[in-house]
Amino acid sequence: MSNRYAAYTRLKLDYPAERILRVTFDRPETYNSVDAETHTQLTHIWRDIDNDPDINAVIVTGAGKAFSAGGDFELIKGLLDNPAARMATWKEAKDLVYNVINCNKPIISAINGVAVGAGLVVGILADVSICGKSARIVDGHTRLGVAAGDVACIIWPLLCGLAKAKYYLLTCKPLSGEEAERIGLVSLCVDDAELQKIALETAQDLATGAQSAIRWTKYALNNWLRVNGPLFDTSTALEILGFAGNEAREGLASHLEKRKPAFPKDCPI
Repeated sequence: MSNRYAAYTRLKLDYPAERILRVTFDRPETYNSVDAETHTQLTHIWRDIDNDPDINAVIVTGAGKAFSAGGDFELIKGLLDNPAARMATWKEAKDLVYNVINCNKPIISAINGVAVGAGLVVGILADVSICGKSARIVDGHTRLGVAAGDVACIIWPLLCGLAKAKYYLLTCKPLSGEEAERIGLVSLCVDDAELQKIALETAQDLATGAQSAIRWTKYALNNWLRVNGPLFDTSTALEILGFAGNEAREGLASHLEKRKPAFPKDCPI
């Protein structure tokens, strides 16, 4: 493993084929939930990948039965109680999305099982997103009591249209892998047993292709995302603002107590 990746201790990194780096969420005991340190490392690794002359393509996946269950409860508790943590996480959340968008190497996600929150950012923002049939994609922001931030507003409407995006982002209804492919939210849905194989084959196709042509095509296509940067910045700021309110506290409490949330019926806005 290159020394440039030595600091990324919260992510499992390996080379499944020549010039291909695989990044694996590796906390299977928590369904690969993202703690504060993992969030920081996931934010910064894309700059090192961008600068790595030995890598032509990247695969992102999860260990065990899940891709990623999103931010862990300790991370969320910190956002509720610590204004400085909220601001730091807001900056990281913005940097994570822009770093993935600006990474010059094609990224392939192999979405296995549950994909939520910070993990879903990379899964759905990948240049080629491949999910297994048993995948369960959920944007859980409003269920937690905060606005749909992260990558939701910048890419869901572009992929599956505004009507579908509003339905799934407002309701937090889960999508199966097959439904996600049907509405255009992901590139492909394949049999679970074939997921890693097809992801690797796709990465090899890209890693052995015309590199300047592939990277310039990615750069040009991602201008669709860059031009919508103000939408993303607004949604992420509103998400972080929500962590200072009572709805987020009730949302977290309901998750911890495994019950339906009882949000206030009135609203100041």
